[in-house]
Amino acid sequence: MGQDPKFTPGEVAQIAWYTARMAKRGIASQTVYQGDLERKVDRIIDAARERTDREAAEARENGKRK
Repeated sequence: MGQDPKFTPGEVAQIAWYTARMAKRGIASQTVYQGDLERKVDRIIDAARERTDREAAEARENGKRK
């Protein structure tokens, strides 16, 4: 697994929200299903990685044009 990307403030807020929901579910019951929230967090992280890769590629391309 690669290094975590830099997250935008919105992504940080979403991850914090889902983590808090997972904690709340965990307090309610140790056997509660949390896979749906884990997938949402994974999607946010994957989208951030793609955004970071795209921005790096654009920066390299813009550097070549100069």
